[in-house]
Amino acid sequence: MKAALITIPSVLLVFLIFILIAVLSQSGPQPAAEGSGSGSGSGSGQKSVPMVQENSHVLDDAGKGAPVLVEFLDFECEACGGVYPVIEDIRKQYDGKITYVARHFITNHANSVNAALASEAAAQQGKFEEMYRKLFESQPEWAEKQDSQAALIRSYAEQIGLDMQAYDRDIADPKMQARVDEDHNAGLALGVQGTPTFFLDGELLQPKTVSDLTDALDQAIANRK
Repeated sequence: MKAALITIPSVLLVFLIFILIAVLSQSGPQPAAEGSGSGSGSGSGQKSVPMVQENSHVLDDAGKGAPVLVEFLDFECEACGGVYPVIEDIRKQYDGKITYVARHFITNHANSVNAALASEAAAQQGKFEEMYRKLFESQPEWAEKQDSQAALIRSYAEQIGLDMQAYDRDIADPKMQARVDEDHNAGLALGVQGTPTFFLDGELLQPKTVSDLTDALDQAIANRK
């Protein structure tokens, strides 16, 4: 039987590598935030924008009042791919206890937009999470390539059982790009500078170990009691 604990050395190593890459990815100059919205964000210099919007991708919903963990991610980001199994273990460990939300934040990769659009097209058919998993689990096949990987990513849509006529229509719909931009601009307004970036209940998290992250989640849960 697979253990539920996520603090095994190999996973911790992945997490530490992720932290290092994430810090380096945020060290360069970043564009200014575009626009603002209603809702709430926290932290110095952040504009008031919704941390979770009505159309946000909620992968786990623990109900009203539960702690909310939001990840701004880029499917082509190596650090996001590295931390993906850690987050999946956390989702299992805290199933029913926390709400987990995935939001787009496009970085400087050649196929980031192709992947994000594919996930949005999948979302139109109720399969965002299936595409989310497929893109991360297949990341070595398509990421860090300079030429377009749209055709390969399209094959993932077939593999997860999407209606391909609808997929092709949706992938070309400007509304999909607008949806990705909406998340990205919200991230900018919230002070996101690189990926992955995590917020817990609207507060920026900067964990250095898996335990830092789980301790924050445990405290957030305890505060509800």
